[in-house]
Amino acid sequence: MQRKMSSTQMVSSQALGARMRMDPAKKEQLVLQHCNMVKFAALRLASRLPSHISADDLFNTGIIGLIDAIDKFDESQGIQFETYARIRVRGAMLDEIRAMDWIPRSLRQKSTEMEKKLSNLEQRLGRYPSDEEAAAELEISLDDYYKLLDEIKGIRLLPEEIGDVLAEGRGGNQLSTASDELFQKTYKQEIKKHLTEGIEALSKKEQLVLSLYYYEELTMKEIGVVLGYTESRISQIHTKAVLKLRTRLTRKLKREDLPDYVHSCGAGA
Repeated sequence: MQRKMSSTQMVSSQALGARMRMDPAKKEQLVLQHCNMVKFAALRLASRLPSHISADDLFNTGIIGLIDAIDKFDESQGIQFETYARIRVRGAMLDEIRAMDWIPRSLRQKSTEMEKKLSNLEQRLGRYPSDEEAAAELEISLDDYYKLLDEIKGIRLLPEEIGDVLAEGRGGNQLSTASDELFQKTYKQEIKKHLTEGIEALSKKEQLVLSLYYYEELTMKEIGVVLGYTESRISQIHTKAVLKLRTRLTRKLKREDLPDYVHSCGAGA
């Protein structure tokens, strides 16, 4: 006797069938329609990485991610294609960056040591340290502290989770299926809780930079024009803010509870 398919199985089968039947010309049209989105994402990421990492290479990787998004998109999951594609594209680029292993061991060690010292200082003070206090703790000048922030800016990649937190504060919609694909579902809400608390504890300037970058999607240069700072200074403010949020996650959650992006970016070995 033939088993009757459930409604969920029928929807999944219909979605799969629709993907298999997609005309190659339509797929090409979708790729062309979203090329600018891929280019924008590549330029944003490249601006935070060393110059030898090409925006063109990231763009090519992003196109592969876009095609993968087209192939795997299932509208029955209740998420817009543009949202799904954006996350798949960015995820493909981040995977490519991690695979490059471009960060020198010495820089990783320097970054990890800095994070540990500033975390200890924060616990002693009961608040985030000022730039002057951070430099004194690291036993370097203020100028050298800013240079160090510039050096480690590419290590401090924070995923779209921060954008979700900022969007929720403005009545934005949470991602469901796509977010679960990027982060461990079990810890998602706890991570967001600590990120929200961390963002609220940042300075108004740091909150504004994060909001303009992750929510309004301005570039570092554009934010500098808006706030009257150089692009380099905005990058330093962004790096400090992300470092504070990563430190909070590391302190609040057990190591085995931390998402992969905290492990991979903070590894000193």
